[in-house]
Amino acid sequence: MSEKQEIIKQMINMQKKFIEYEHQNGVTPEEYYTPQVGHELDGYKEQYDELARRLIDLAHDERGSSR
Repeated sequence: MSEKQEIIKQMINMQKKFIEYEHQNGVTPEEYYTPQVGHELDGYKEQYDELARRLIDLAHDERGSSR
């Protein structure tokens, strides 16, 4: 599996877990943007953003373009 496919798979899994958590518990802006250490969403936004940036970089490399 290519790195791009692996990242997409990982992002989809993260989205599924987030949606499941949200349906069960609800999510406040504070929980999403500044969750407490150890909270289920701790690091979620940063990790997802990092994966998205890497995916964008791979897409640019694939097309020979830049940001």
